[in-house]
Amino acid sequence: MNNTKPQLVERRFLVPFILITSLFALWGFANDITNPMVAAFQTLMELSAAKASLVQFAFYGGYATMAVPAALFIRKYSYKSGILLGLALYAVGAFMFIPAAAYQSFAFFCVSLYVLTFGLAFLETTANPLILSLGDQKTSTRRLNLAQAFNPMGSLSGMAVAALVVLPNLISDRRDAAGEVIFHSLSEAEKADIRLHDLAAIRDPYVMLGLLVVVVFIIIAVTKIPQTRGQGVKVKASVTLSRLWNNKIYRSGVVAQMFYVAAQIMVWTFIIQYADHLGIDKATAQTYNICAMALFLTSRFISTFLMKYVNSRRLLFFFGIGACLATLGTIFIEGLAGLYCLIAVSGFMSLMFPTIYGIALEDVNAEDTTLGAAFLVMAIVGGAIMPPMQGSIIDLGTVAGLPAVNASFALPLICFATVAWYGWYASSKNK
Repeated sequence: MNNTKPQLVERRFLVPFILITSLFALWGFANDITNPMVAAFQTLMELSAAKASLVQFAFYGGYATMAVPAALFIRKYSYKSGILLGLALYAVGAFMFIPAAAYQSFAFFCVSLYVLTFGLAFLETTANPLILSLGDQKTSTRRLNLAQAFNPMGSLSGMAVAALVVLPNLISDRRDAAGEVIFHSLSEAEKADIRLHDLAAIRDPYVMLGLLVVVVFIIIAVTKIPQTRGQGVKVKASVTLSRLWNNKIYRSGVVAQMFYVAAQIMVWTFIIQYADHLGIDKATAQTYNICAMALFLTSRFISTFLMKYVNSRRLLFFFGIGACLATLGTIFIEGLAGLYCLIAVSGFMSLMFPTIYGIALEDVNAEDTTLGAAFLVMAIVGGAIMPPMQGSIIDLGTVAGLPAVNASFALPLICFATVAWYGWYASSKNK
């Protein structure tokens, strides 16, 4: 009898694992340099919070549009082909920021992000199931949590660039002695000059990102990526869809993932508006976002370690309850204490995405994994739908005696309650 514990990453898969894991950082950077752009565009283009949130609608709408086509492409060709096409679309979307800034068009920026996330949909649809398959199935959820731990490293880099390079250079965010934004009181000619400067500041990091993606494309193109389980098996899509629909853990996982991503995007997008309500400028507010991401990253490694001793489904339930409690503090505690509660939410979010993903796919047939992964990526559409809803609440000013920005976090609260329920449900069904 062989009692040897399966390795987390086998030696033969080490190089592909490292390369694919680097992709997690790449889309993390794109996610979190984009989140603070909602507040930047709101001031610069003089938009409502709801309309500025269309940045997130475009960004995460790209996932919803392209996830299933990406899965069908990968089923027909290979994981490597999916990665290369994803990187190519990523670069094209980033380079589209050049004409978007030249035309000073908010709609053009949204289209650029939409195309960019076509690429991210291909990368996530490919990379997540590929990481799961690079080794023993017993260690697949832990392996995905390890790979996903590098996603917040990219996110921290994106946040740092936003906080240190983009936001401090936005002339439109300069304030008077009372903490009020000066931009809105300027003449149209002065506003036009500031827009030209500020849009260039927003554009440049995306162009540099596009160049980095081209370099990664070349490295992946000359590297052998293994053909792992689930590829080359000819199964009708209708058969796969039927099996996925009848798998209750998977089906519930897609719903839980949609609510989780919605909560994550709302928490990280509107932390700036929450701080702004307290009179904190955008660049300083972004440092609070960086603190939240640092906590998220630290907690991701801690939770990956805890999974050696605590069932991942049960751990998901506990972290979901913790997120609910921290969100309640965000809603009902005003001032800096409420902001600290909002930062604390990120610590509980850390394990949610990869754990929901891994649990949902645990009992999915190997030949159904690619399409199954696509619907879990497509669930990211939650990040497109709910931020504009939260923006609409913030625009109200006051709700039930609370500042609207506080009350708006009732939406993430509902999302975290759904995640906690999924952890409990999956744990109760676990044999």
